[in-house]
Amino acid sequence: MSQALPLSISGPGFGLVRNRFTWDAPIPAPLHMQPADFERASATIRNWQGYAPTPLLSLPWAAKAAGIAQVLYKDESPRFGLQSFKALGGAYAVGLQVDQWRTAGKDPATLTVCCASDGNHGRSVAWGAERFGCKAVVYVPEVMASARRAAIEAFGAKTVTVSGYDEGLREAARQAQTNGWIVVSDTSYPGYETIPQAVMCGYGVIAEEAVAAWGEVNSGPPTHIILQAGVGGMAAALALRFQQLGHTPKLIIAEAEGAACWFRSLAEGEWQAVESRGTIQAGLDCGEPSTLAWEMLEHHAVASCWVSDTRVEDTLRRLAQGNPSVAAGESALAGLATLLATEDRPSLREALALNADSRVFILGSEGPTDPDGYARVISGG
Repeated sequence: MSQALPLSISGPGFGLVRNRFTWDAPIPAPLHMQPADFERASATIRNWQGYAPTPLLSLPWAAKAAGIAQVLYKDESPRFGLQSFKALGGAYAVGLQVDQWRTAGKDPATLTVCCASDGNHGRSVAWGAERFGCKAVVYVPEVMASARRAAIEAFGAKTVTVSGYDEGLREAARQAQTNGWIVVSDTSYPGYETIPQAVMCGYGVIAEEAVAAWGEVNSGPPTHIILQAGVGGMAAALALRFQQLGHTPKLIIAEAEGAACWFRSLAEGEWQAVESRGTIQAGLDCGEPSTLAWEMLEHHAVASCWVSDTRVEDTLRRLAQGNPSVAAGESALAGLATLLATEDRPSLREALALNADSRVFILGSEGPTDPDGYARVISGG
């Protein structure tokens, strides 16, 4: 990016900060996220009953709005019937813990895994616990939609209410220490990194499927990927796996306005926590970046953009009304909302190095996991 470009841009319902600290070097791969680790996770997940690649869709209306060549939208709503990409990570990590438990001569029924979740990760961990024969406890925020909580409990997991996601992380760690449970989290913190790496390896399946499908939608590799970040595990995993597969598109992180910890961290050039102000983008309502994801992306994400809930609601309606029509949850759309914010804003397009030849990959990370909330947004209520 040209040094003459502004470091930050703001407008109605969005804010952008460019990363001043990028390096022209490969994303560092953690010890347990080498190509063989991703390949092992992929082979395991592809053998699960019900596995099928999720669709990669071309959205010509969005490409036209943004003035670019193509928008590739990978719709994760059909993933194993769990409506979210997180089905790939949490359940895979639970399976590894059960295997280790069994190898040690212990009955999986005596194992309890726990985590914090705003919905989708907890559902994946609960599904994995039921699938592999252990117990699960999920710490959920008091503002969680009832449908998301019921979906976790439907797999036999116990849910415990806490004030918010970040408090849930701390409580899961405390209870695991006290009770001999195992935390299966999609975020890392000092002293806790191995299991999150397994979760992130599960997400690598998405990149593999996308690369295989590019030819089916008459596309070359993307020039840009715009990925949602709560803690940032998915963004880091996909960026790394794309790199391992020979592709290095520009990475832009998209966040909720009410919990823009990556925006703050990239602006400051160091890991920063923020206090969440609340957002309908529940899966992005995280005030602290994963330390592992931060170490991977601090010099490789070219920018972060936060988007307002109002802008996300508008994007949800435009996606539902588009051709093809796609139903998505609120947490799925920060990436697409970021791209659509460039509409009629040449300065924002220039800051993101977007032009008429650009191809952008976006992950539609969830379906409408809160049906009542989805209906409200669609109706404009």
